[in-house]
This record gives sequence, C-alpha cells and structure tokens, in this order.
Amino acid sequence: MQQRFKTLSILFVLVLTVGLLAACGNNEAQTSAEPAVQAETTDNSTQAATTDEATEETTSEAATGDRTITYLGKEYTVPATAERIVITGAMEAMEDAVTLDIHPVGAITYAGEFPEQFASITDNAQSIGEKTEPNFETILSLKPDVILGSTKFPEETLAQLEKIAPTILVSHISDDWQDNLKLMGELTGKETEAQAAIDQYAADVETAKAEIGTKIKGKRVLAVRVRQGSLFVYPAGIFVNAILYGDLGIEVPDIIASAEAQQEISVEQLAEINPDYLFLQFSENENSKAPAALEDLQNNPIIQQLKAHKDGKMFVNLMNPLSEGGPAWSRDQFLKAASEKLSE
Repeated sequence: MQQRFKTLSILFVLVLTVGLLAACGNNEAQTSAEPAVQAETTDNSTQAATTDEATEETTSEAATGDRTITYLGKEYTVPATAERIVITGAMEAMEDAVTLDIHPVGAITYAGEFPEQFASITDNAQSIGEKTEPNFETILSLKPDVILGSTKFPEETLAQLEKIAPTILVSHISDDWQDNLKLMGELTGKETEAQAAIDQYAADVETAKAEIGTKIKGKRVLAVRVRQGSLFVYPAGIFVNAILYGDLGIEVPDIIASAEAQQEISVEQLAEINPDYLFLQFSENENSKAPAALEDLQNNPIIQQLKAHKDGKMFVNLMNPLSEGGPAWSRDQFLKAASEKLSE
C-alpha cells in the first residue's frame, strides 16, 4: 500500500511538471510571436503612409492641371486639358483647327466677319480682332486655357498675351506645317488625327507626282499673290511654293530662288519670266484699296501676251483666296487642284 502511494505521488509530480513546461512553452511562443505581429503592423502602416503620400502628390498634380509640351525645340507649360483655345494672328492655326475640327472660343475675323472657309469651326467663337490687331480685353474676357499667336507678332504683343494665358506663337513658315498640326493635336488630344492627316497628304503627293509624270519637265511654273493691287512672289519654302517646288519637285524659277521674303514684282518682270503655268491668288479682303485689281490684271495687254494666258494655263484661286498655302488644309486643297491642272 505504501509502495502504491509512492508510485502515485511520482506520477502526479511528473504530470504537474509536464503541465508547467507546456505552459511556459506557450508563453514563450506567444512572446516571440508578438514582435513579428508588431513588425507586420509597422510595415503596413509605412506602406499606407507611402500610398497616401503618392495619392496626395497625384491629387496635387491633378489640381494644378499643368503639363509640359515641346514645340519647335521650346518647352511650354500649358493646362492638362486645353478646352478654351483662342487663336489670334495665326491663320496657320485657324487652318489646323479646320483640319482637326477644333472649335476655338475666340478666333480671327476679316472686316469683322469670320471667313467662309472657317465656318465649320467658328460656330461658337467670338471675334478677338483682325489678323494683326488682337483685342486684349476680349481675349481676357474669354478666359482662355491657351492662346495661339503668330511668330509674326512683335515682342510687346507676346508680352501682353502672356499676361492673360499661356501663349504659343505658331510658325508662319511652310516647312513647319507638320509641327504646327501636331501642336494642335497635342493640345486637344487629337494626336492620332493629326498624324493621319500628315500620312494621307504624303500619300496624295505620291499620287499627284505619278499623275503629272514628265508633263511639266522644263516648264516654268509660278504662283503670284495679288495684294492691294500689287503682285507678290515668295521664296521656295513659303506660300504654295512649298507644294510646287518642294513636294512636287518642279524646277524653281530664278526669281523664286533669289527671293528672301515676300517680294513685289512688276507686270514687266512677270512678262520676262513668261511662265507656262501661272497660279494667281486674289482676295477682296486683301485688295480693299484696289477692288478691280484682278480684272485690270486680266485685261492688261502685257498679261494677255503671257504664254500661260494664251494657252489657258493661267488659273485664279484654285483654293480659297485667304488660304495661307503652307498649313495642312491649304496643302490638301491646292495639291489636288494644281495637280489636276498640271497633269492635263
């Protein structure tokens, strides 16, 4: 009996010992697990803080709504969304707006009216003045996101416009037509449409060259603009010359090759050139002081002796007379009309 009691006592002690050891083990496991949980909580808090900071930064950028674009090697800070565009001075930008169906809130007028060729985009526009005479008060009242001016503007005009809104001076040089169109596309989210228009024009040039072939080889081709009753020619890269001599590869006349800017010529000088093909551009808006200039020119005995006149190769206003010649819209209009005449 005594022996049995001793055995039970020993067993009780063993069970109690095992229980105590197990309890200690659980406490140690729980204690060792606590730092891991704390570390995980700390990591999650840090990640959340980082995410909050990134969100705040993105929200801040969205609030400012600015972005940087590059045009002809210069950077401009403009609103992320340029919905209210004012065009002043830059007929090139007006034509690009037609090509991409952009409707400015303010646009150029002639004699207080929007030219017919811009009717599709000026339905909701307000006149901001004539081509070279921007009305700063009107432009300010329109609260533009971006103002598109002209590289022909003097510095003082640019300074006034920049006080109102971010201003980009659009190039009047024909060779910059693709950059001009891409600028309009980038400002308005129509980059794809701008590139498509450029690609289509390149294809149309190849088609035109194939149609013309060698028919104009050795022929003298000249484009003349009538302004206030006087005759003007332009360098090879200006006006429709960029299409005739650049895109179509027609031989450049000496008077065009030597011209450094818009150059007035006399009827006698035109007779000396005696072109085989003569493209005349006449607008009533540009000849308000000489409204009968075109009729007088056509009735001039010297003009009537020109080869182009006698052969029926003198063409008037193949495209809208207010067209600049260099932008995408002008190029498309003139290329199709001129290539048809040159391939006859």
